[in-house]
Amino acid sequence: MKRAALLLAGVVGSAAAQYRGPLFDAHLHYNDEACGHATTPAPECPHPLADVLGRMQRNGVRAIVANSRPNDGTRALAQARDQTRTAGVRVVPFVRLYRNRADYSNWFRDPSIVEMVNTELARGTPAGPYRGLGEFHLYDSANADGPVAKQLMALADEKGLAILAHVDDVAVEKLMGHTPSKGRNTRLIWAHTGIGGSPVARVDELFTRFPQLRGELSYRPGLTCGDGELCPEWRALLLKYPDRFLIGSDTWVNQRWLYYDELMQGYRAWLGTLPPDVAKKIAWDNGASLFGVPEPAPR
Repeated sequence: MKRAALLLAGVVGSAAAQYRGPLFDAHLHYNDEACGHATTPAPECPHPLADVLGRMQRNGVRAIVANSRPNDGTRALAQARDQTRTAGVRVVPFVRLYRNRADYSNWFRDPSIVEMVNTELARGTPAGPYRGLGEFHLYDSANADGPVAKQLMALADEKGLAILAHVDDVAVEKLMGHTPSKGRNTRLIWAHTGIGGSPVARVDELFTRFPQLRGELSYRPGLTCGDGELCPEWRALLLKYPDRFLIGSDTWVNQRWLYYDELMQGYRAWLGTLPPDVAKKIAWDNGASLFGVPEPAPR
């Protein structure tokens, strides 16, 4: 139950010290388990739009990177323009590479994924063009050398798309190597900043080597210590690279929606221990500047 234990990590701290500004959720899924979007038969929908937008609104989440399996969930968020406007939430849509769970372990060599991606990019969304590709997983870093992985990384550089990748540090290097800029211009958001626990020194090395690499902090082992505050080496890294980190909910299963309030409270608790300008960058500014999202009006 390691994942369940991590759900509540960091949900402590003085209410007075908590960061109280806007949040940019840079890793959000609205998968078909949360709400199916087929018209027939009637879809299962434990978390309809009103529910998920309500969770964002009451937690001060003012923008999201939406990526869903299948992409219907992202389109549902993107086309709900009246509801998202009322909730004060901006939707930044990504094309996810998964039509179903089978794609998780085969996408990097399946040419039909490239066709699907190009179709989605041409189609766009009611919230505007897709701004990135992912989240995708590579459980074996060698698969970063798969033909589709190579093709999509080059496509991202060519079209100026961001990448959201759940990979290890070796795969980060491999993926960057497949871009025309060799990763110098590639805006890769490293999901979980290495969920396997890449050492802080290794994260620092990759950040130095790839100036557009960002780290997303959901599920990151070692980020917070037993009292829910930042561990010293991670605090030092966040202060060294205040412009390079993002937060995210990773609502990959419905349980994450049920704990959405606690997840956001956990971020606010440790963000509140940082200098206010650094906290605001990680909570909001870094995601907003990456995708050109304007400062939200106070609510």
